[in-house]
Amino acid sequence: MELQEASEKFIQSWAQLGTNWGINKTMAQLHALLLISKTSMSTEEMMKKLQISRGNTNMNIRALIDWGLVYREHKLGERMEYFRAEKNISKVARCIARERRKREIEPVIALMAELSTANLGNTDEAIEFTKVSKDIHEFSNTIDGFLDKFSRSDENWFYALMLKLMK
Repeated sequence: MELQEASEKFIQSWAQLGTNWGINKTMAQLHALLLISKTSMSTEEMMKKLQISRGNTNMNIRALIDWGLVYREHKLGERMEYFRAEKNISKVARCIARERRKREIEPVIALMAELSTANLGNTDEAIEFTKVSKDIHEFSNTIDGFLDKFSRSDENWFYALMLKLMK
């Protein structure tokens, strides 16, 4: 496999993974392209490489910056902006965990907290509903705590935890 083919395969595979984290395909493709790029890239370079529009590129680069996965750079004597990806995969994982927590776990916790205050009565259905929603709330809080610690941690904490879990 040549570098060009390997790069294209990586970009497409990362795009598929990205859709699993809750981001769109183009955003993941741009992230993958910047991850494997030795130097920072301009919007035009990314547009040409991925054959996407300027608007699509700009919108998704802004989202990647918001996630903390991409940084804006200015080169001396250049008017164009350049972009580079965070290359530390441990930091990338923490950024993704933080954003997924915010988008997926926190809304579930808020919903379960709201449902826990509902006056549902004492029917069998109400008791079952209360039990299940309480279990979901507790599980969500556990996951939230783990993701919070993970997203604020350093690499050593996570690796030590993983080693402990594997024993």
